[in-house]
Amino acid sequence: MDGHAILNTQRVLDSAVVPAKGIRTGCPDTPSDDFVSHGKRERYKSVGLLLGLKRLPEDPFLLRAKAYIYSFRGTVPLINGEEIFYVVMMTIGVSRSIITLRTTVRNHEAHRSIHYDFIAQTQQSGKSLALLVSGGGERKVRVAMASNGVSGLDMEKKSGGGGGVEDIYGEDSATEDQLVTPWTVSVASGYTLLRDPHHNKGLAFTENERDAHYLRGLLPPAVLNQDLQEKRLMHNLRQYKVPLQRYMAMMDLQERNERLFYKLLIDNVEELLPVVYTPTVGEACQKYGSIFRRPQGLYISLKEKGKILEVLKNWPERSIQVIVVTDGERILGLGDLGCQGMGIPVGKLSLYTALGGLRPSACLPVTIDVGTNNEQLLKDEFYIGLKQRRATGQEYAELLHEFMCAVKQNYGERVLIQFEDFANHNAFELLAKYSKTHLVFNDDIQGTASVVLAGLIASLKLVGGSLAEHTFLFLGAGEAGTGIAELIALEISKQTKAPLEETRKKIWLVDSKGLIVHSRMESLQHFKKPWAHDHEPIRALLDAVKSIKPTVLIGSSGVGKTFTKEVVEAMTSFNKKPLILALSNPTSQSECTAEEAYTWSKGRAIFASGSPFDPVEYNGKLFVPGQANNAYIFPGFGLGLIMSGAIRVHDDMLLAASEALAAQVTQENYDKGLIYPPFCNIRKISAHIAANVAAKAYQLGLASRLPRPEHLVKYAESCMYSPVYRSYR
Repeated sequence: MDGHAILNTQRVLDSAVVPAKGIRTGCPDTPSDDFVSHGKRERYKSVGLLLGLKRLPEDPFLLRAKAYIYSFRGTVPLINGEEIFYVVMMTIGVSRSIITLRTTVRNHEAHRSIHYDFIAQTQQSGKSLALLVSGGGERKVRVAMASNGVSGLDMEKKSGGGGGVEDIYGEDSATEDQLVTPWTVSVASGYTLLRDPHHNKGLAFTENERDAHYLRGLLPPAVLNQDLQEKRLMHNLRQYKVPLQRYMAMMDLQERNERLFYKLLIDNVEELLPVVYTPTVGEACQKYGSIFRRPQGLYISLKEKGKILEVLKNWPERSIQVIVVTDGERILGLGDLGCQGMGIPVGKLSLYTALGGLRPSACLPVTIDVGTNNEQLLKDEFYIGLKQRRATGQEYAELLHEFMCAVKQNYGERVLIQFEDFANHNAFELLAKYSKTHLVFNDDIQGTASVVLAGLIASLKLVGGSLAEHTFLFLGAGEAGTGIAELIALEISKQTKAPLEETRKKIWLVDSKGLIVHSRMESLQHFKKPWAHDHEPIRALLDAVKSIKPTVLIGSSGVGKTFTKEVVEAMTSFNKKPLILALSNPTSQSECTAEEAYTWSKGRAIFASGSPFDPVEYNGKLFVPGQANNAYIFPGFGLGLIMSGAIRVHDDMLLAASEALAAQVTQENYDKGLIYPPFCNIRKISAHIAANVAAKAYQLGLASRLPRPEHLVKYAESCMYSPVYRSYR
């Protein structure tokens, strides 16, 4: 045969009207009522569809097929002996449904999406239901059957990117007690339903659901609600002594029961955040080849060059709103992990859903594999990536450009692309190159900067003064260090109306060669040059601290144990309350520990870190260290961009996010020495950040979702994904 057509009718949701008996469409060769109802009239009511696929001029073949819905479980007929796979659905009488229809034709030479005309018509006791889908891409078809028998039809062209937080699959469009249909490519039931992580509820399936979906005998007789399942799983997780075992247990849960995974993470965020993200995710990436079980995202390698658009179409979800992409060259502070860096996009997007409320179906993790320079991985027989040296220069740039263009073509203008853990030289170049043409965000540069700025703004209530009155010294002048420094300078410029060139002079950076000064200008990388000030060269950090006398010391070097006792004591000698931020991840790479900071400063330091540390008792007082975790910012920031339909990221949006986060710190938090709010309130925090970011997008004229919602915080909360189980009809 020349090809076969796949009609991927993704989901049919919402409530049902009075079901009809086996219906004849009035079309030739329609099966009899007995065939349509398949002997199940009393239980399942059916609708027959006549599907017509019309040939376009460029297509050398004509495919016509008829598909019939005859039972709740669906059927896959073979038409005229040809291997034509048509997924068929059963509506059980639709009163209001959202149906996404897509036809893809594949033949021997290529994979390609085609435009099509589709007409489906049914008749039910004088009532008519008509759907007309024409042209290409996807159409959202809303059907409302009026009581007088006249069909209402509302068709809206949908771009893949989405302008807001669209409930594409109806996951949250109904109330939590309303019945929904577990729809995949057909109505899921039996063993298939238990294997589908989107709809599986394990032992939480009710007695009626077990009968309706052929689950009898496939589950033990006990029925456990979601809360009891959560309690049992947390008990099991706490039995593991090794963090990586907990990580693997959580990933296994995500792959078999998506809603329970997110319920667990949301309700126990402070305990599980270090498990699904830093610091444990670092170890998981190092051992990703050994623990790899099933793909959780898209792998795009040099082998796919010239075919990236087709690779994107292989991902089962179409309405993608956020992509987190890495090339694995600089994973946390662990260096080049190549293809095994996939753990980072997977972890980030888990937090987008749990903390920011984006739907799992709208998130896509991507790893760009251009090889690795890690000798250990190249020699590892279990390494899952390309075993070759990293591609650089034009070859690398062309692959990334093809990826960026394909993403925009496939998902639209408003899909958010978050760059993650690229090496410095690529990170700055990619952000500068695509920030004018795509909705892009670099969490290492911009996200880290925003969360640190929020902590600095909040800390002013403890240390006094304004940002402009403080002096900042950084250890580390890479993506994070320079990104934080630039955002601090922008905020000071905004507050004082001073030129940016002037406000930068309050900020000093130390790299591997010492203090960045004007005499080093010719040898500096371009992103370090704005921070080269007039000063004699200084090699050691301790000497720089003594000379500059900063009020704020920030570590973003990725090198552990660099804030020594001498450095902390020097900071304490000329500051009543020295502010010390040891931001490097994972814990092993932190510039100092919380205990060291509090002990060496005699309890005077205000401390925050990138990775979590336990509370410290010193001289009878309990100190609770803050965590300057990017997870405070990027989930809410992304939600704000998406719900406003923003088309570009502006620096003022980052400042708005920082101000929103700082505003969430309460007096109770300050009394404990905290400069960040507790993570237990993270969804509320994310809603406020999203509202501030969206408000700034509207103010700057970068928002495309109009009209602007009246109450942005409430709107952000209403957009958030709920992991509570749904009841199935």
